[in-house]
Amino acid sequence: MPPADVRRATALRAIAVIVLWAGIGASSAQEASNAARWAAMSPLAQAAWQQRRVAWDALPAREREDRRARYAAWRALDDVQRARLRAAAAEIAGLPPEHQAALRTQFSVLDAMQRRGWRLGPELGADWPRLQPLFAYVPPAEREGLLSVLRRLDAEQRDDLAALAQRLPPQDRDAFRRELLAVPEGQRRAWLRQRRDR
Repeated sequence: MPPADVRRATALRAIAVIVLWAGIGASSAQEASNAARWAAMSPLAQAAWQQRRVAWDALPAREREDRRARYAAWRALDDVQRARLRAAAAEIAGLPPEHQAALRTQFSVLDAMQRRGWRLGPELGADWPRLQPLFAYVPPAEREGLLSVLRRLDAEQRDDLAALAQRLPPQDRDAFRRELLAVPEGQRRAWLRQRRDR
């Protein structure tokens, strides 16, 4: 096969990998975008990408799932929360290595529920251990709507909600979440306070 054909076949295989990596059923617009990005890369950049892909494939499935979840959580944060996290990361990077290691150890000994809760951002992450009983086992169809509501609650509303989460028996949690979603945003503070004061 002539060298030009080999390069073209290699590029087509790489484009196919990019499309599959982005998700099966990618639209033709996505495929075109991926192909354009690949074509714009230098051979050195393409080789580096392929090395990263091989390294990714070598990771255990659990690690890949964790990294995907962390990336999805990052994308779900708003710009203010991302800025706060970047500032915290810069602050931690400026600490002595032994202090950084101590912080990593502190985080690693948290249970999985708490570590996952911190993915919700600095505010929800801090409140997650108290909110978790109410939101840990949510049907997939309700997750985005509930997260959206949670992100719009202020500290006082989250405190009311956390108090309710501790008191509600498991059999009442589904109905409570549905009610929470149905309450108009302007009435949510009063509704939570009324429920808490019962």
